Amino acid sequence: MIIKLLVDGGEMKPGPIVGQKLGPIGINIGQVISDVNKATSEFKGTKVPVSLDIDTKTKKFKVEVSSPPTSELLKKEVGLEVGSGDHKKNKVGNISIETIIKIAKVKFPNMLAKEFKSAVKSVVGSAVSLGILVESKSKELIADIDEGKFDNEIKTQKTEASAEKKAVLKLEFEKVVAAQEAAKKAEEAAKAAEEAAKLAAQQAAGTAPAAAAKPGEEVAKTETVPATGAKPEAAVAGKPGEKPAAKKEEKKK
Repeated sequence: MIIKLLVDGGEMKPGPIVGQKLGPIGINIGQVISDVNKATSEFKGTKVPVSLDIDTKTKKFKVEVSSPPTSELLKKEVGLEVGSGDHKKNKVGNISIETIIKIAKVKFPNMLAKEFKSAVKSVVGSAVSLGILVESKSKELIADIDEGKFDNEIKTQKTEASAEKKAVLKLEFEKVVAAQEAAKKAEEAAKAAEEAAKLAAQQAAGTAPAAAAKPGEEVAKTETVPATGAKPEAAVAGKPGEKPAAKKEEKKK
């Protein structure tokens, strides 16, 4: 029986997933954890795929460790928990071609690539997708590899960069980070200015007069019509059939 797990290298612990997969088999979980941690100790701090070949009758098992995912190996080298949310805008690290070769050596046996150089380019591609620079470059580094710029390092499978080179890469990445921070602040300032302009426009529209009169001209007032529907002149007329007061005086004479 084969059971596959993805564990923290050298730090596997009992948990719900482990219990669900191993509990029903009746295997000694404590012994499994001990053996897995021993087999994955060199990958400490990295997620590692592990297969358990278990004999369900005797409860004996064999631990088989696969190489960690390329992304996990890259994040370990840079000291990341997650990659960049936007690899085009935000860079999260800067590593050497030697580090790429180191990871390619681990992954190459399980890759479909027939040539080691192809494995190196594959690892560079994974680094780019995580927002990690290689030799202070992004995907354009693959063209440099094709042109033979790093043929010596790849042929000799050099896995360690000099201290001087590491210092240069660190300094160049600090410049990249500073530029990213400046761009972020500029973007935030532009967004704030845009929001302020929108708010000002809304306020101006809400306080503007309904109708603007010309200079020296009064706004016409609307005359209210009585609710009874009578015409305005009826307010000064007498009762129906009654003659005006002036005509009554003439009759008395």
